[in-house]
Amino acid sequence: MNTKGKTILIVEDDAKIRQLIHIYLDKAGYDVCEAADGVEGQESFRQYDPCFVIIDLMLPRLSGESLCCWIRNEMKSDVPIIMVTAKVSEEDRIKGLQMGADDYIIKPFSPQELVVRVETVLRRTVHRCSKISYRGLTIKPMRGEVHYNGTVIPLTHNEFCILYFLMRHPNQILTREQILEEIDPLMEKVSSKRSIDVHVGNVRAKLGKAASSTSFIETIRGMGYRFAAF
Repeated sequence: MNTKGKTILIVEDDAKIRQLIHIYLDKAGYDVCEAADGVEGQESFRQYDPCFVIIDLMLPRLSGESLCCWIRNEMKSDVPIIMVTAKVSEEDRIKGLQMGADDYIIKPFSPQELVVRVETVLRRTVHRCSKISYRGLTIKPMRGEVHYNGTVIPLTHNEFCILYFLMRHPNQILTREQILEEIDPLMEKVSSKRSIDVHVGNVRAKLGKAASSTSFIETIRGMGYRFAAF
């Protein structure tokens, strides 16, 4: 499974468990962010717009159940959710699933099993998980939307296509010819390669208004452009 651009938010108050989950998900190729309680979970969800959320039900300040309901009802998000809990009754598991969770795992659990559960849920919900997210910048190809930390970034069709192409190949140098071939292989080459520079400049300017201190698109002199995922 391609995990590039899949940001997973872990909301867990036990620092050791949170770190363990982080390590295993990081090894599996996911971009991981953390929150230590339900309120931090809300803040991190807004900031990072994750592709997947792992929530412990027993959280300080705001319960896991309430966080799950907030994601589904207030944020109107269908992001996949796995609930983690020490509760073992069938009633508790059913309640969690009814709140909108996609899966349920009971403590203590194997970190490897959790990674497998994540991958299984992602395969099952692939139609809901097509977005790519790095460092708070999220692109949703099926909706034609780009967000940075919750702020919508308005892009033209060509600007959107260029950013999407770059984000699908993070940390790789892409030439102007490759970008042009992706956008419109029938366009005249010389003038169109110059237009790529203009489009990239426009994307940078629009992203810069929302992320003034963050550089996402790097120019590699004599070669092309690179999307800096980290």
